[in-house]
Formats: sequence, C-alpha cells, structure tokens
Amino acid sequence: KSIFTVLIWDPACKIEVPERLTVSHEALVRTGLTDRCVSIPVREATDADILLVHSEEYLEAVKKTPYMTLEDLKEFTLQYGDVYFHPNIYHCAKLAAGAALQLVDSVMTGKVRNGMALVRPPGHHSMRSAANGFCVFNNVAIAARYAKQKYGLKRVLIVDWDIHHGQGVQFCFEDDPSVLCFSWHRYEHQKFWPQLRESEYDNVGKEKGAGFNINVPWNKVGMENSDYLSVFCHVLLPVAYEFCPDLVLVCAGFDSAIGDPEGEMCATPDIFAHLTHLLMNLAGGRLCAVLEGGYNLTSLPQSVCQTVQTLLGDPLPQPANLSAPCTSALESLHCVRSAHRPYWSCLKHAGRTSTELLLRFSCHRFQSYHILTEEEKKSPEEKAWPEPPKRVAPPVRSAAVLPSDVACPEGCKRFSSSEDLDPLIVNKLRCETLKIHQRYSFDMSGFLQAVFGLLLPLGYEYDPDLVLLVRMPDSEVHDSVWQQLTALLQSFAQGHTLVLMQEDEKACVGPTASCLLGDPAPPLERLQAALPEDVEAMERLRHKLQAAWKLLQTTGERATAASHFSIYIIGHTESLKSPALD
Repeated sequence: KSIFTVLIWDPACKIEVPERLTVSHEALVRTGLTDRCVSIPVREATDADILLVHSEEYLEAVKKTPYMTLEDLKEFTLQYGDVYFHPNIYHCAKLAAGAALQLVDSVMTGKVRNGMALVRPPGHHSMRSAANGFCVFNNVAIAARYAKQKYGLKRVLIVDWDIHHGQGVQFCFEDDPSVLCFSWHRYEHQKFWPQLRESEYDNVGKEKGAGFNINVPWNKVGMENSDYLSVFCHVLLPVAYEFCPDLVLVCAGFDSAIGDPEGEMCATPDIFAHLTHLLMNLAGGRLCAVLEGGYNLTSLPQSVCQTVQTLLGDPLPQPANLSAPCTSALESLHCVRSAHRPYWSCLKHAGRTSTELLLRFSCHRFQSYHILTEEEKKSPEEKAWPEPPKRVAPPVRSAAVLPSDVACPEGCKRFSSSEDLDPLIVNKLRCETLKIHQRYSFDMSGFLQAVFGLLLPLGYEYDPDLVLLVRMPDSEVHDSVWQQLTALLQSFAQGHTLVLMQEDEKACVGPTASCLLGDPAPPLERLQAALPEDVEAMERLRHKLQAAWKLLQTTGERATAASHFSIYIIGHTESLKSPALD
C-alpha cells in the first residue's frame, strides 16, 4: 500500500492557500483512494533533523516567530524572499518536514512500498539560512540527508517536477555526488522567478558533485505532455538508471500542470501518472513524493489523484495529446545533454552537431517570438481540459496459461488452453522474432538505453491498444533486466500486455508475473558504458525513424539498441503512422 499525510498552514497569500490541501484530500476521499492507503500520524521534525540542512542561527530565528507580534512578523518576513510568517508557521513547518521523514521511515522499513505526503508549507526553495518562496524548512532535502544518515543509503535521487526551480535543494547538494538532483523549471532565459543564473542548464554541480545536478530550463510557456516525456526518456531515465539510486524522492509540484497561474503550462494531469510510473522501478520501488507547488484548485487535485493511483499500482491511463516536442524544449534538451556528456556514459556518445553552438547560444541569449494562437492568449485559468479518465483496476490483474507442471504465481489466475494456437500465427511470430533477434544483439547497458531512447518514445507516440512481449529461447537478457522491461511496458495500452515465453523458461514465469501484477522490478547494478557498436546501431535506427516518429527527436544522443526479444505494439489499423519497424 501507499501512504499519505495531510497538513494545513494558512499564509497571507492569494495562491498558497489551505484549500490546496482540502481539495486534494477531498478528491482522494471521493475517489476511494484514501481507503486503499495507509494513513500514518505525523511528528514534528526535531532540531537534529532540521540541522541536517539548515544552520543553527536560522533555526533559532524561526523558533522565535510564535512569540512575535504581527508587526515583528512582518519585519522578520521582509528579510527573506516571497515567504509569509505567522505565529503557527514554525509548528506547521516542523510537521511538514516531520511528515516527509515519517514517509521515509515507512518506506525504508518496508511498512509500505511507496507514498505521498500532502504538506504545507512546501520546502524546495528554502536554503541553509533563509526562508524563500513560501518555504521555511527544506522538507525533501532534510528527508534525503535523514535517509542517508539513518539507513546508510549510498545514493539518493531527487526529482523536482515543480514549475519553479528548487534552488534550495540544488544548493544543498551541489557538491555531493551521493545525491542526484534533477529539476525542470520555467526559466525564460532568467526572466522567471527566482531569476537565478544558477538555474541554467550548465550549472551541473561543483567539485565532486559535478554532473550530479541536472537543470532543464523551460524557456517558453505552454509545454505539453510530449515535452515532459521527451526529457524523461532522453535525459532523466538513462542517467537515473546509471546512477542506480537506493531511494527516489520527488518534489511533487503540480504547478507544472495545465491551468496553473504560476506555470502556464499545458501538460494534463494524467501525465503525472506516467511520470510517477517511470520512476517506480528505480530503487526497488522505494519512492516518496512530497507536495510542493500547485495552485489551480482543479488541476491540482486531479494531478494528486493521478499520482496516488499510480503509486497504488492501478493501470495507467492512455496518455493524452501527444505530439512532437516543441522546438524550445528540444533546444533545452540538447543543451542539457551536451552539458552532462562528460559525466554520464549514457550521454558520452551524444555527438556534437553543426547546430550545437547555435543552440547553446540560443539557450543563453536568443529569445524567440511567435504569433500567439487564440488558445495561447487565454489566461491559465481560462484553459479547458477534459476530466482525467476513470482508471479501473480489473477484478483479475493478471492471468497465466501454463504447462501443468508449472505452479501458478501467487496473485495470478490460471487459465486453461482450450485449443492449440493456430500454426500460421506461430510461424508468423517465429519469423518476426527471428528477424529482430538477428539484427540486434547487445549488452545490458545497450539494451536499457534502447528501451529509454527508442522503445519508450515509440510506444508513447504510437499509443497501442495491446503490447505483445516475446522472450526468445536463447535470450541473454538477465532476469532483472527482463523484469525492468516488463514493468516499463506497463506504461502503454492501459497495462494490456501479453507475454509469450518458451516452456523451458519456467524459472522466469514468477518474476514476470510479479511485474505484471504491479510489483517493482528489482534494482539493477550501476550501468557501465554501452559498446560503441551498440551505440552506432541505435543511432542509425533513430535517424532512420525520427522523421516519422517525433518523440525520437534529439540532437546527438547516442544510445543503444535492444537484443534477444521481440515486442509487438498493436493498435487500430487506421492509426498506423510509420513503416514497419523491421
């Protein structure tokens, strides 16, 4: 099960309001999600917890706020940026940080697999000795240091999908190679708050932490689902799997969703279901999401529900409104990959192109302009989007047709075969699988890079109704990698997946069924660099296909291709948009 906690704080602000939590909690109750979660009591963070991140001088100053007059509070607030203090803020901020720690404890001790904390005040802008941007204590940064200290974790991944740059998190870990920080944020060439040069793509970390801070600046508003998925597939996932974290923490800000007055983006709430799912097979499924921003009282609760429902393992919705990533997003993507090429083997073969210097200049200096459409002219609050589709878990999550001497995995329903499979279908499958098997034969790193750089973008853009996954009898794919593949393919077709295996693959039946049932795949070892020939093979295929399949578009990524398996992505005939992938 997952867990969630709710805390309310009442600032003197028009957008950071208590209703943010009440509407989110009401939506969770209304959809029955709270009944499926474990709700745990929260505790206040101790001084020792807070001092993991903040200075003693700052903590002592905040401790005095409950006893200040209104005028004193106003004066105290003025020394910080965009934050509001009142007599209860110290208590609420301690509870917010403590809730994140309770969530970490519950996940790390195995009480729950994952969870989400709905807390206020948020935390990711707060710095060592300063409140900032509605944030008093840095909830997620404290949680990361707490988890490392208490549980001896070697590597923690922090993913910040809030629309504002979480500079407090970056500053906390910028010289620490044990914490990988990823943030995308509205930047607009340093014109958008917090207007820091440090938020740019080339701020990659310092000293031993160089390469462990990834900033993806959005230099225009209106980013859509495709832009978000493109960055996940071509930057975050390859690097995150190479980093191999022991725990994933998410700064879950939903001001990056459509309708938000701060973000002004066009990504629909259902995309957060997919972003969450793509992170859930890292760290053995140990994922803690902590609420940050989100100020549209319609898209916020929708996004929260989509996230929690995915944490609970429900089938994913079919992604809405996928198209080509916009030019501005591709420019940022290219610049990020170029900046991190020296630090990550999954990016080191990303070749420089003749346009690279121009694009780097564009990221720094050039502000593009275009004529706004009528839809773009609307204020965020005026934008309309459909209610996310209802996600219904089937009564039987997974079924198995097995030989009589193979036990049915726990949680699966056993079906019997009433007739033999049509020999023509068998021959067709053998022919097609052999064709792919002969063309691509790569190592584990190459396999996974092909999944991220080719398979996931193709699958998302094609939007299939069924995924058919075939394991070859002479497969050299390690079982843990096979489980990762099986789990990641649940992103498509609302989880409708058919796996075909040879009878002599009996040992793999249980692990495969486990992933189909929604269990996280086991963590992998840290990935090494892919073989150059593997990289070249994938790059040739990507170049061949990217004109027809827009989510493959990147500038210079050299990843790798998959081996010893076949995947058939099946959809309506009329939706076919590209030649066969043979």
